[in-house]
Amino acid sequence: MAEKKKRPIKITETVLRDAHQSLIATRMTTEQMLPIIDKMDKVGYHAVECWGGATFDASLRFLKEDPWERLRKLRDGFKNTKLQMLFRGQNILGYNHYADDVVEYFVQKSLANGIDIIRIFDCLNDIRNLETAVKAANKENGHAQIALSYTLGDAYTLKYWKDIAKKIEDMGAKSLCIKDMAGLLTPYKATELVEALKEAVDIPIDLHTHYTSGVAAMTYMKAVESGCDIIDTAMSPFALGTSQPATEVMVETFKGTPYDTGLDQNLLSEIAEYFRPLREEALESGLMNTKVLGVNINTLRYQVPGGMLSNLVSQLKEMGQEDKYEQVLEEVPRVRKDFGEPPLVTPSSQIVGTQAVLNVVSGERYKMVTKESKKLLSGEFGQTVKPFDPEVQKKCIGDVQPITCRPADKIEPQLAKLESEMSQWKEQDEDVLSYALFPQVALDFFKYREAQKTKVDATLADKENQIYPV
Repeated sequence: MAEKKKRPIKITETVLRDAHQSLIATRMTTEQMLPIIDKMDKVGYHAVECWGGATFDASLRFLKEDPWERLRKLRDGFKNTKLQMLFRGQNILGYNHYADDVVEYFVQKSLANGIDIIRIFDCLNDIRNLETAVKAANKENGHAQIALSYTLGDAYTLKYWKDIAKKIEDMGAKSLCIKDMAGLLTPYKATELVEALKEAVDIPIDLHTHYTSGVAAMTYMKAVESGCDIIDTAMSPFALGTSQPATEVMVETFKGTPYDTGLDQNLLSEIAEYFRPLREEALESGLMNTKVLGVNINTLRYQVPGGMLSNLVSQLKEMGQEDKYEQVLEEVPRVRKDFGEPPLVTPSSQIVGTQAVLNVVSGERYKMVTKESKKLLSGEFGQTVKPFDPEVQKKCIGDVQPITCRPADKIEPQLAKLESEMSQWKEQDEDVLSYALFPQVALDFFKYREAQKTKVDATLADKENQIYPV
């Protein structure tokens, strides 16, 4: 039997972004990251995903940290490793669509501050919402990776995935990611999908999944055997559950095979030892809820991502309606169908989930409708793969004429106005982008930053007075 040609699999490490976002609500601080960077830099990862997603909002809102400063510190530490971020297309890292000038400036500043690979996705897989970010990344010589939000449904055939992958390659993406945010991709389906994509495009294929449904490591194995080039994994203390398969496990799995990663298990073990106490702390404080650590097969039954499951639980708890959980889970696929079968990923997962809760709790479907549901049904997020249910659309938005163009075409340039609104707080160019995405949260942070500076100045003045009494 002929020996198989060597094709080492590449690893993107997620412990500094998606892993702690999935397991401890994005609460890992920059100070907790910095001591281990030197060792992580020696591993030989394809990339380290360390920024974007929810880290930007969480840094400002909960950790009182400047996300741009975090990125610069990480860039200083990672001398040999590419840094990757997650970017929500025209939504950037927020929850609304922004004007093209804001998207372009954000991409430019992300790359200037140290990002190498920008993974860009759209919650509806509407590729019109990706164009501006991809062009901006290519203009700055960054690596634009487009992620397709993987989901199930009548419309999502192999032909659909192949056609959209080809469009993505033609758009100028340097690589393609299958973004399986809910852990819906099963092993043999991964074989079919990767083989189909390999026929359709020549750019590298990265697979990103979550362990929520319990099949992720097997899915990676079949995907790699079928030609997948890169897999996303997390260091074991922050792996499994709603996070990714463990880095060390996947490295061991492919050892001695044509797909051998060549990564050093001793070094990975030292890195895992560093993160283990952080996991223990998170468990003891309740920051890591044990609910996110197990296998939840409801993910496959209802196609609900792990983060969305916990959101539904907390929404029902606040309303004192926890007994309606099963009913809400059954309502989610119905709402999704009414809303054109979008993939369930931020922000579409929140929109569909909240609407399902209201439908069940109010006792009548679409009696109460969120403003986000109305926006989605008015075309403000873009085009869904299937049409909206016309009766539901009529009931929710009445005679409003839905838009059919690229939503950002209707948004005037925003940067100049934003600059003038927050000029008194500006300490760096990037501050306007923090303000653009999260105006109130950013202002609160700017005020906190000012207060901290005043405190430090006062302390220094005290010390000087002690040394040189007036």
